[in-house]
Amino acid sequence: MIDPFASRPSPKLVFGPGALRELPSCVREVGGSSVFLVTDPGILRAGHVARAQSLLAGAGIRTVVFADSKENPTESDAAACGAAARAEPFDCFVALGGGSSLDTAKAGNFLLTNGGVMRDYHGYGKAARPMLPLIAIPTSAGTGSECQSYALVSRDDTHEKMACGDPKARPYAAILDPELTATLPRRVAVLSGLDALSHALESAVTTKRNELSSLYAEAAFRHLAGAIERVVAGQATADDRGRMLLGAALAGLAIENSMLGAAHASANPLTARHGVVHGHAVARMLPAVMRFNAAEPAAAAIYARLETLLHANGGDPACSLVEWVEQLEAQCDLPALDLRDLQVERLADDAMRQWTGRFNPRTLQASDFAALYRSALSPHVTG
Repeated sequence: MIDPFASRPSPKLVFGPGALRELPSCVREVGGSSVFLVTDPGILRAGHVARAQSLLAGAGIRTVVFADSKENPTESDAAACGAAARAEPFDCFVALGGGSSLDTAKAGNFLLTNGGVMRDYHGYGKAARPMLPLIAIPTSAGTGSECQSYALVSRDDTHEKMACGDPKARPYAAILDPELTATLPRRVAVLSGLDALSHALESAVTTKRNELSSLYAEAAFRHLAGAIERVVAGQATADDRGRMLLGAALAGLAIENSMLGAAHASANPLTARHGVVHGHAVARMLPAVMRFNAAEPAAAAIYARLETLLHANGGDPACSLVEWVEQLEAQCDLPALDLRDLQVERLADDAMRQWTGRFNPRTLQASDFAALYRSALSPHVTG
């Protein structure tokens, strides 16, 4: 029997090398004549903003650039974007960059059109007034934010990540151009790739999974697993970059329809309290969470299905899915997590307050999160 579900709409996906050239037509489709382009200094230096501006200017579309997006945007960063947007007349947002630029653009849209501060929108469906259309152009294969109706913004005081969602915040279109990811530093490509992989593996087993989200998660895993090892080795081809970008977007669609789980709930406090980069934190926590979840028969069956896909894609048949994830993370040359002063109980309490944990296939108490931290981070933990 198929469980009832209601899907969330997908953005228009424009995929392929050179897809950036479709930006003017996407703007015109939403009735746009001028855009507010949100990006960051690195993307500006890479020349991607100049290309976008040239394409838009050629179509008679005016562009105002906000290039002050920061990694893991905060309430203050959102407010700065909103203030800059209020200073210029325009009718369409364009976000060009990694997940932080996309989140900043969505946050700026909330504040410009609905006012207030970002914590007013913590949760879902709290924007009472219409929002401007957004076109999302990811330059990294990671968050899948281009396919989601949520902006992730950290509180200024506690650094807690707030998921601020509304159907009006969902991008109208996501332009997936693998050429834009060719300039990514290897470390950024690796960390964003680990994040995308964790999205596919977590969304596949959540309690909110359904027939549609399962298709997205499996397709995302197939693309990502077929390319990420070469990304980690620094040997990614143009085809690999395309697979990673499409896989990340599909994983974003899976999240939009099924949410995430305990790996993200336990990773976020590591970022907030210890500054561990998100992709690194979630990749470190994921194997322990997968082993915990495998005690639930339905989750174990899904992992077995994905393991079959991994082996069919050339993976070592003697290596289990969770072992493959562990080996992949070990090959990434990531900084050691020197967390000898880490307080497990405090982290576990933080993890209990994360919204993603409630969708994990197995219910967790604070003691379970503490055990996960000790398993994933041993021997450097205390408490």
